[in-house]
Amino acid sequence: MSELAGRRVLITGAASGLGLLMARKAAAAGAHLVLWDLNGDGLAALARELAAQGRTVETDVVNVASREAIEAAAARALANGPVDILVNNAGVVTGKTLLEAQPEEIQRTFDVNVLALFWTTRAFLPGMLQRDRGHVVTIASAAGLVGTSKMTDYCASKHAAVGFDESLRLELRRQQSRVVTTVVCPFYISTGMFAGVRTRFPKLLPILDPDRVTDHILDAIRYDRRRLILPALVRTTWIGRLLPIGAFDAIMDFLGINRSMDEFTGRAGH
Repeated sequence: MSELAGRRVLITGAASGLGLLMARKAAAAGAHLVLWDLNGDGLAALARELAAQGRTVETDVVNVASREAIEAAAARALANGPVDILVNNAGVVTGKTLLEAQPEEIQRTFDVNVLALFWTTRAFLPGMLQRDRGHVVTIASAAGLVGTSKMTDYCASKHAAVGFDESLRLELRRQQSRVVTTVVCPFYISTGMFAGVRTRFPKLLPILDPDRVTDHILDAIRYDRRRLILPALVRTTWIGRLLPIGAFDAIMDFLGINRSMDEFTGRAGH
């Protein structure tokens, strides 16, 4: 088990959405938090909230799109002690077609959603390997298992995140390390990041409640689950891959997945 109590847990993208909920619940479980986000005001508000509850919190305003910023922030964090659990949560979405998205938006998607995984993990993994204990959590997406329109950059980045976790897991296995990895692949979550998205069959593919998703993630960390996919129907993606492409695409159309982003607005200001 990866106990949260007494462990030093670093969460990226902690000032809002899923990151904020994970920070609150990990703190309530007794974790010592290191919180990163580009939103300094949001981080400060969260730090005040948790400090008022007697929680141990360190915050750092970090642009995870920058390797140099990550390396500098990691050095500051490690100066205060080892990181036991790394939660790579920060993510961005443009919600545009390939030709609508500007080059700088596509670049930012990969800097935040993909390359940041490498720079944060490279910073904290050596210490975990030395202690032969630690946990690297990658918040990916169901979009890392299946593509859809208006998310070419996002889906590609999340496919990369899933591949990152899988390859890292196998590297650690070959090294006979006890460092654990967990990849999280949820359908849309109602945090505001995907405001405006729609699902055709809410019973089969519901827009997920962030509070419940957070509970599932923390349980997956505690019990060293290697993969968390929500909801259950998303797990059938691999079976669908065995079908001819035309049949697979027809199923995606029938489920409404290929039109789910048609009314996307996203979180205001992001």
